[in-house]
Amino acid sequence: MTTKTSNIGKRRIARKPKTEAVSAAENTGARGVPAQDTASATAPKEPSKTEKVLSLLKRSEGAMLDELVEATGWLPHTTRAALTGLKKKGHSIERMKIDGASRYSLVETAVQ
Repeated sequence: MTTKTSNIGKRRIARKPKTEAVSAAENTGARGVPAQDTASATAPKEPSKTEKVLSLLKRSEGAMLDELVEATGWLPHTTRAALTGLKKKGHSIERMKIDGASRYSLVETAVQ
């Protein structure tokens, strides 16, 4: 007859404890503010996808849905939802039909 060994009390921890708190405390400056990484401070920030959409819409000819999808990597229904979100934020977006294709453009409104 074989004996079965019990694993009770011999379990391993799934994750190691986080040591970020210790390293963050060591990396703070004199005022307790974390020191910035020089590589991230000098690297230019890439525009967000919403900023890319707005820049395409600001063009004089506007942008077609395919251009917006290609620039953002979103699906067409997500891109249309983002246009709706921009409208809700106060941007005036106009949809035009040219040769059966929809073209969206940002309409500049006069500020009163």
